[in-house]
Amino acid sequence: MDYPPLSLTVPEPEVRPGGTPDFSRVPIPRAGTVRRPEVDADPEEIRDLAFTIIRVLNRDGLAVGPWAEAVALSDEDLTEGLRHMMMLRAYDARMQMAQRQQKTSFYMQHLGEEAVSCAFTRALNPGDMNFPTYRQAGLLIASGYPVRSMMNQVYSNAEDPMRGRQLPVMYSVKDHGFFSISGNLATQYIQAVGWAMASAISGDRKIAAAWIGDGSTAESDFHAALVFASTYKAPVVLNIVNNQWAISTFQGIARGGSGTFAARGLGFGIPSLRVDGNDYIAVVAVARWAAERARRNLGPTLIEYVTYRQGAHSTSDDPSAYRPAEESAAWPLGDPILRLKNHLIARGVWSEERHVQAEAEIMATMIATQKEAEAIGTLHSGDHPSVREMFEDVYETMPPHLRRQRQEAGF
Repeated sequence: MDYPPLSLTVPEPEVRPGGTPDFSRVPIPRAGTVRRPEVDADPEEIRDLAFTIIRVLNRDGLAVGPWAEAVALSDEDLTEGLRHMMMLRAYDARMQMAQRQQKTSFYMQHLGEEAVSCAFTRALNPGDMNFPTYRQAGLLIASGYPVRSMMNQVYSNAEDPMRGRQLPVMYSVKDHGFFSISGNLATQYIQAVGWAMASAISGDRKIAAAWIGDGSTAESDFHAALVFASTYKAPVVLNIVNNQWAISTFQGIARGGSGTFAARGLGFGIPSLRVDGNDYIAVVAVARWAAERARRNLGPTLIEYVTYRQGAHSTSDDPSAYRPAEESAAWPLGDPILRLKNHLIARGVWSEERHVQAEAEIMATMIATQKEAEAIGTLHSGDHPSVREMFEDVYETMPPHLRRQRQEAGF
């Protein structure tokens, strides 16, 4: 048989800059229609949950369906969750502006993804450990970590908890279950599984949460993590934040032919679910389901959060070069803050007026906190950590070559 010449398939996004955004390819079930299985369900019996989207909040702002019924969030819980997301968005706005003013070298926004990390925090207990990427600062804000300390880290000033030894936004806070962020993507995934395995070996009750973006699932560490998690039934929640874009590359490159990112867990026998990442209540419900599996020693769960990165990948990125400017507004799952706001209004515990007032109060507090941090120092002014500190916290006993280098530096 005379075969035709081989050709390589290179996935292409359906729309480029200048085109009309079209999300009709994204099947979105009605809120409340996706079933909620028992926590100890056999992974084989819930394979369908890797190909749908679990949703709770409908177009009228009401929480409906079995996942809504399973998560009992009070009015106070929800208003607090709304404030956490508003705080994260205000923090982003101030730090983004600070970078443009050259007060810091770099920043990465969470715009449009606030519900993922802020809501997930409600599934955690003290002592649990997150292994995050650079877009989960909501884990810190929702756990009560001081925003001023976060700003000090971004400015690398004298009160930077990292002492100037990490890139801006790469926080590390053990007491708040926030493991050190790595600039090498996907490394944290296998580390989370290893931490969870250690917790199980020691007979502890603490679980781990691994975080990764859709683009980084193409890294080998992602697959290695799934092998170890499934083999040893590690108490870990494996989170994939699918925000449609990995820097300038659309999700089709990293996703391959699996159809969804959640479906990748099926080949490892891991229960895998997709959830509306812009639905605060749905995220809480699914996160608690997965965390309970881990705490009951039932092994790992993989969750794909379907969301959208409204802003640039970072302050070094220009999204207008690779996607239509109108695409963010066309995203069918809406804005997480507006959706939770509308739900609270429907519950009768919030109003448009109260929301505007809360926005103003939060921004005023954020600006005042920013002034406090900048009074300590920014990238080009004020007080900074001593150079001698780069030699510390590396070895228990400093080796001779580092002692010599420290002396040569004048310390």
